[in-house]
Amino acid sequence: LEISSLNDSDILVLRLDLTDRSTHEPATNSVLKHFGKIDVLVNNGGRSQRSLFVDTNLDVYNAIIELNYLGTISLTKHVLNHMIQRKKGKIVTVSSVMGIMGAPLATGYCASKHALQGFFNSLRTELTDYPEISIIQICPGPVQSQIIQNVFTENLAKSLENSGDQSHKMPTDRCARLTLVSVANDVKEAWISDHPYLAVCYLWQYAPTWAWWLMNRMGKRRIQNFKSGIDADASYSR
Repeated sequence: LEISSLNDSDILVLRLDLTDRSTHEPATNSVLKHFGKIDVLVNNGGRSQRSLFVDTNLDVYNAIIELNYLGTISLTKHVLNHMIQRKKGKIVTVSSVMGIMGAPLATGYCASKHALQGFFNSLRTELTDYPEISIIQICPGPVQSQIIQNVFTENLAKSLENSGDQSHKMPTDRCARLTLVSVANDVKEAWISDHPYLAVCYLWQYAPTWAWWLMNRMGKRRIQNFKSGIDADASYSR
């Protein structure tokens, strides 16, 4: 309200829990009642992971899939029904470069993001009769945010003890701006990252054998950084 010409009636804030799927339809209906339509859905809920598979309880993986994947497609389903009736809309999902590649300490997180990539790539093919409904996937690399402070660990009851320095990551406002540019231009998939993270994405896409070799080397450093209290992503930039 302070930085725009919006009025109070132009803003509606609803508390939402992606894991409580029974609330997603009522929330969608509340938005439709207030605004009369939904032009854009941005799926941006989720949690990352910092733990080795051999140390991690299986219920952690269940929680990751429940939140990052099933919660996202549940909300999408209710909003999409409205967009199909209008024959218009944009569904934007914040995936991750981890939906393109694999990395140690994030097996469950990578799995959930790979699932989102596969789901929305398939959904796009089901909507060919609705050319004005855009399916847009945003794949950020490391970004300055609170995601590391709130990651899943090897136990659902355990929090990350040391998140490490996050200053080497992309500023949040730049990631947000590039996301908006991608949405405005209906880019089907946008990789938003600095080098060398972005270069690794290209390797995974076009030269996977080299990418596997490189990640085997870089992965050891990533695990060492994590165990010594340094941000795990710093292994890509040092």
